[in-house]
Amino acid sequence: MFYGAVVWDPWLIVAQIVCLQCLYYLTLGLFLSLLVGTRVSRMSLFYFFDFAAVTTATVTGWSVIASFVLAAIAGAGYMFYLIERAKRCLDFSATLFIIHLLICIIYGGWPSSITWWVINGTGLAVMDLLGEYLFIKREQREIPIAWHRPNV
Repeated sequence: MFYGAVVWDPWLIVAQIVCLQCLYYLTLGLFLSLLVGTRVSRMSLFYFFDFAAVTTATVTGWSVIASFVLAAIAGAGYMFYLIERAKRCLDFSATLFIIHLLICIIYGGWPSSITWWVINGTGLAVMDLLGEYLFIKREQREIPIAWHRPNV
């Protein structure tokens, strides 16, 4: 199959979304446990899904912010291996953060903190732009050609 020819496979797209979402939350959990878990007595889903945890007023809030940004950077790397197309970076990044928004609404209500919106918008931009950058760097690599001449 040629590189430009893409077959629309909805099951593959759903599997990629689920895999990307799971990897994002696993990475976010790792960073939250490293950065926030050392500062609080008990970790909970509050730090994942409640907009009140994302604040610039406390050191713990800054740790939560750093965790979200680092998870977005890691998400760009996951997209590089899972999605394999630069055209789809924005689609998958936006889908990940829209699903995160829906989970946050179910968990703690509509996010009314401007900090939450700025951090998640920044995470979306970082994930998309870094993912596209990685794809472009891969596509610009030289194709190795063997200059071996057979013996005549």
